Amino acid sequence: MAETMAAEGTVRPTALAVAAPTGRRRWPVYAGRAALVALWLGSWELAGTYWIDPFFYSKPSQIAVKLADWFTEGTSYGSIWLQISYTLQEAVYGFALGAVVGVLLGVLLGRSRFLSEVLAPFIKAANAIPRIVLASLFVIWFGFGMSSKVATAFVLVFFGVFFNAFQGAREVPKVIDANARILGASRLQMMLTVVLPSATSWILASLHTAFGFALIGAIVGEYTGADKGLGMLIAHSQGTFDSAGIYAAMIIMTVLALLAEAVLTVVERRLTRWQPR
Repeated sequence: MAETMAAEGTVRPTALAVAAPTGRRRWPVYAGRAALVALWLGSWELAGTYWIDPFFYSKPSQIAVKLADWFTEGTSYGSIWLQISYTLQEAVYGFALGAVVGVLLGVLLGRSRFLSEVLAPFIKAANAIPRIVLASLFVIWFGFGMSSKVATAFVLVFFGVFFNAFQGAREVPKVIDANARILGASRLQMMLTVVLPSATSWILASLHTAFGFALIGAIVGEYTGADKGLGMLIAHSQGTFDSAGIYAAMIIMTVLALLAEAVLTVVERRLTRWQPR
């Protein structure tokens, strides 16, 4: 059963490893990406002008105007920077708590077959609960403030990190494990010098997707009920049939996720300097 639990929710360390363009390929790759974006936005603008109803599907020009209004004049609920900072705080708190608890429990259960077999069905059952249901419960329990959104982000982050840390702790090479025990390493020394370094790639791979899930959790919590945040702006835009506002909030979320990905990439490179490339 422990093996089944480990297989669920894991992200292989190589699954997200996309090589960055280098050397002579760099500028052609960037040019190709820019061309694809220009083609996509241009075709969308033309379609919204001549073939589809922009009231429902909006257009890039309308989205750009909405973003300009938000960043220059603010939203109907105050400064756009206030909404961004509120959502970002919720995501960061949920990400940090979910990552720490997920790593600790994942490594602990990964090294204890007895505990993993006892707790496996309960963890799998908790993971199967729809997150939107939990978000609604958290609003009832913690109110419309930041706590309910942090709790939703925590739940989304925890399981992804937990399953990867669990699998990483079980992937320690048996030869290294046996040698460390022969040399008299204590449990704490084993954990710090053998298990955690071995599980680093698994844990970092999960963190790349975890912050995106933290943002989703914050947005879902705000959408369920809030007085500030990007999710509240999305809910308001939906209520007023403002499709441009929904797309504008999505673009801001995407930029935040990409910035977090860049920061995590830098941290990953520093933490894995000892690993052969």
